[in-house]
Amino acid sequence: MASHVNRRTFLGSTGAIALAGAAAARAAAQDPAGAAAPPVKVYVVYLGTGGAWPKPEFDAPREIAQRFAPHLAKTAAALRDVELCGGDLIVNSAGAAAALLPKIDGAQADAILVIHLAFGNAAPFKVFASTGRPTAVYSQPFSGHDWMYVPRLQKEGLPLIIGASRDLREIDRLVALLRVPVHMRRSKIVLVGEPGCAAGTEAARDFEKVRARLGPEVVQVTPSAFVEVHASIDDAAAREEAETYWISQAREIVEPSREEIVKSCKTSLAMRALMREHGARAITVKCLGGIPIQTLGYPCLGFSKMLDEGLVGACEADIDSTLTMLMFQYAFGLPGFITDPLIDAGRNAVIHAHCVAPTRMGGPAAARLPFSIRTHRDDNRGASLEVFMDADIGRTVTWAKVADLDTMLVTTGTIVEVCDFDDRGCRTQVVTEVENARELLEKWGGGVLPDDMMTLLHRVLFYGDHAESVRDMAHLMGLKVLLEGKEMRASAPAAASG
Repeated sequence: MASHVNRRTFLGSTGAIALAGAAAARAAAQDPAGAAAPPVKVYVVYLGTGGAWPKPEFDAPREIAQRFAPHLAKTAAALRDVELCGGDLIVNSAGAAAALLPKIDGAQADAILVIHLAFGNAAPFKVFASTGRPTAVYSQPFSGHDWMYVPRLQKEGLPLIIGASRDLREIDRLVALLRVPVHMRRSKIVLVGEPGCAAGTEAARDFEKVRARLGPEVVQVTPSAFVEVHASIDDAAAREEAETYWISQAREIVEPSREEIVKSCKTSLAMRALMREHGARAITVKCLGGIPIQTLGYPCLGFSKMLDEGLVGACEADIDSTLTMLMFQYAFGLPGFITDPLIDAGRNAVIHAHCVAPTRMGGPAAARLPFSIRTHRDDNRGASLEVFMDADIGRTVTWAKVADLDTMLVTTGTIVEVCDFDDRGCRTQVVTEVENARELLEKWGGGVLPDDMMTLLHRVLFYGDHAESVRDMAHLMGLKVLLEGKEMRASAPAAASG
């Protein structure tokens, strides 16, 4: 049996939620890719009306009105692409949870957030997660002992995560992660290249499996079709992008001519036009050997600008890395730096290097990192970037990659140096200290990656330590997690979320 918080109290305290939902819809309509999407609708359930725990005189409606509803209003306002609805207070029983399901269905909720208030047996957690909706539980200390059952339910394959903490900011983290499966199901990825050009693990090259397993639709565009789009781009628009976003902002232009930079910006605008046409949030291109880059211009600058703006641009038709970047963008609002890692065991470090890097590694609202415009180092042609992360020495970073739509490889390290190793290899280089570089070398790939070099090599680097949140994201996405360089494997595959 469900009892309800006074509706005026709930809506009054969370009035910003509806406004945030509207703001998210407006922001989506103005998305630089033109890919409008509705906000993720999260149904809030307050679970438990009182009892021995937390205390006999516990006043659940008061706790909601004074502690939780105001914080949830801030959560929705901060995330922008989330709409919180519901707000029902129910007794902690499976029957009460089941009785609420028609209302959750009627609200067309994408996900469920349970605020655990009072003692029970965790049966409602199973009821909610068994709907297939991504489900998160926030449980503060002394709400009860229900938290103990969550790992058991996760082993059953349910898309369920928990934040057990007195810190209300844990709610923000949970809600942010709930968005990931929903956004992934709504996503499209444009792949530019001939049929069969996709790189990555075997499952990732099967676009029907990608759609069924992780959600995104992959749209193939041939090089000839891309050339036609490129020809339609206004030269003046390319010159404007070159001047305003790159040339005027660069620390130095080393090798490329102004004409080469403009040519790359025309390619950038052509990629953006394709994304608008297909309503996509991500694009990956079979660049070297796949499109006529000598004629069209290299896509490196375009990828970087997309990443700066909260979209995904991935090189070398790497589907695994593209999927990884999408998930991290939705979960953490951060761009990824696809890298070719190199082991430097003498320094207990990994060097991450590539010629494509975002200049806003901290997200679209962050200040741009200093950069120079260089040629692509593999062939000394085109226009690419050398991005300098010197100011971020000491920062923790995470690098990761999805493998075979089944496992997320993840590692963390600390930036200790920004090097230019005798101008060798790729333009952007950053050195990260790790726990044990020799062990990482020995266990590289964790036995889940194939032998072809690029798939075995590529990783995507992100600012921040996201290892624990990746575990939670994996439960929601039905992925295993492999901490690369270690024996431990966590997170059994979850059932596909509906």
